[in-house]
Amino acid sequence: MSLLKTMIKHTAGGREASAGCETPSLPPQPPQPAIYVSTGLDVHKIEDARDWPEDREINGTLCRCLSPEYFAWLRSRMVTAQAAHKAGKLPEDAWNTLRQRFNAMQELAIREFGKESLQEVLQSFSPKNYQPPALRPDPQKKPAEVPRKDWIYPGNQAWKCKQPVTSQAVAKVDAIREEAKAKGWSEARLYQNQGRFRFPCGEDYGLVCFVDGDQEIGEVTERSIEIIHGQKSGRPSTLRFYNPEVPQPWMKKVED
Repeated sequence: MSLLKTMIKHTAGGREASAGCETPSLPPQPPQPAIYVSTGLDVHKIEDARDWPEDREINGTLCRCLSPEYFAWLRSRMVTAQAAHKAGKLPEDAWNTLRQRFNAMQELAIREFGKESLQEVLQSFSPKNYQPPALRPDPQKKPAEVPRKDWIYPGNQAWKCKQPVTSQAVAKVDAIREEAKAKGWSEARLYQNQGRFRFPCGEDYGLVCFVDGDQEIGEVTERSIEIIHGQKSGRPSTLRFYNPEVPQPWMKKVED
């Protein structure tokens, strides 16, 4: 038998043998459970989060997948809230609610990551360098037009003028809500988008109306909240959103 015929014979035999074989299918991937926690310490146990992003809205609230770093950031916010409570700026019932939620979340974090691992992260953690939860576009794609959310605050009133608000802006304010309230900011100063005059005239409009697009929220104090424009541009500019409900340096008390 010639070499050519031998090769044809073996090749044909290999094809016949493989014709009756089935390609083995990959076993199904096991579910990947995860714990998502909102900035208000609402806990969501997800049975399968294989395709979930790090930050995601759940039941209308922005949440982040729990990690040692996110736990450390939430703990730093609790320290701020505790100081506000001791200073009489955070009501007893609000503090108790936060404390109970945090303790329950802390037990989950210890079981998930271990006490030693959490303590190691806490020792080197810096809240100022941590990026809080936010809904961010895919960097590989052109940012999509942010849809306008039918946001109305206060919801039980109809004012003369209204400023449209995006869900992105609401998420940014949600991220600092507890910290701001602990420092004396009312929900109206944070979320109101109705006013007596056309935006931005008057003092009726809240922070949520000023942080759309590339405006980010910076430092939160009792008197003001930083609004950083173009934070990633290399030449950012900073403005301050002042709280008219607390004394400001330029305000003088009028004696009777």
